[in-house]
Amino acid sequence: MSRVTRISASTVKDLPNAAKTGGTGGLQAQLTTIESASTAAIDAAKSDFPTETSALKTTVDQLKTAVEGLPASPSAADLAPVALDATAVVNAVKGFTSATKSTCE
Repeated sequence: MSRVTRISASTVKDLPNAAKTGGTGGLQAQLTTIESASTAAIDAAKSDFPTETSALKTTVDQLKTAVEGLPASPSAADLAPVALDATAVVNAVKGFTSATKSTCE
């Protein structure tokens, strides 16, 4: 693996703050950040870490679907699936980070 682009769980954990300060637009903006970081990491590591990159891609795609499906003024019930998908992304990032740690040091 020639280079690994950093993606961190904190990028995903910033979703609640993005929602508080920017509403659904803030969520969309943070999602774009998450997608960019994860795509770069996946592209850099997919041949060396296919399982972890696949899990990361799947969870980010699920989060994207959930965020894009939100109404303009989401209720707490509307946001619950986003929270679950964000947790799945955090777990995938942690798995990816753990698997790639020795290669990146």
